[in-house]
Amino acid sequence: MPDDARDHPEVVPLAAPLGAEIRGVNLARRLLPATIETLQRAWRDRLVLVIRDQRLSDPALLDFSRTWGELDPPGPNPYGQPFLPEHPEINVISNVVEGGRPIGNLGAGEAVWHADMTYVERPPKAAILHALEIPPEGGNTYFASMFAAYDALSAELKQQIAGKIAIHDASRNSAGLLRKGYADVADVRETKGARHPLVRTDAATGRKALFLGRRRNAYILGMDVADSEALLDALWAHAGSMRFAMTHAWRVGDVLIWNNLAVLHRRDPFDPASRRVMHRTQIKGEEAIE
Repeated sequence: MPDDARDHPEVVPLAAPLGAEIRGVNLARRLLPATIETLQRAWRDRLVLVIRDQRLSDPALLDFSRTWGELDPPGPNPYGQPFLPEHPEINVISNVVEGGRPIGNLGAGEAVWHADMTYVERPPKAAILHALEIPPEGGNTYFASMFAAYDALSAELKQQIAGKIAIHDASRNSAGLLRKGYADVADVRETKGARHPLVRTDAATGRKALFLGRRRNAYILGMDVADSEALLDALWAHAGSMRFAMTHAWRVGDVLIWNNLAVLHRRDPFDPASRRVMHRTQIKGEEAIE
């Protein structure tokens, strides 16, 4: 992959609390260090980057992803083995079924608000998603800034959640499918998964963000279950407000990069008779959430 001295990245912030479109780069070529720094600075500032019209092979996607840090393998999927055995670092997000077997995760239904793999002690810090096939309509993805969501909390609610720890469920993916090797959760106090504070402090900036992970089977330690449910319901209703969010309508060739530790995302459903295929990588987190 030759060096590309012709990149002139332009950062165009979106008209939303987060997000920026990056113009003037070709991710299939090796980027100059200055270009990589521009992208990473924009990612830190705007949390979600949108890069259109990219044509990446899987090896090129992996090469670009490694400029962001060490790759983190995908979490377990409901089928128990990688979708791309030749590139196990890549997760496939798709509704397509070939030979009676899904070629990827998440199907065609709605994916509710969530962050990825927060059920582990060191969740991925970033995710990268490359669109290969897109349905003619539906399947939009929404991203919400948890910095903005925390800042907008009332002083009373900030005080109420300070120091509180929640369990993040490992049993199901964002489409609600039970992962291989897990059982249904009967009592949220027994949920299997990492324990993280409801408020995360960003190590680089000192800014505070809500850190919610996923709603299903979550539980706030030390609280009555009913009180935990009520508080979590209030936080999720607040965090999912579109005043903190951006909407992305996909095109073939889009590459999106987002901050998994400060952003929630969700997806609209789409016609299951159409095809949607995306290849996804994620970058290992550098910090335990404390």
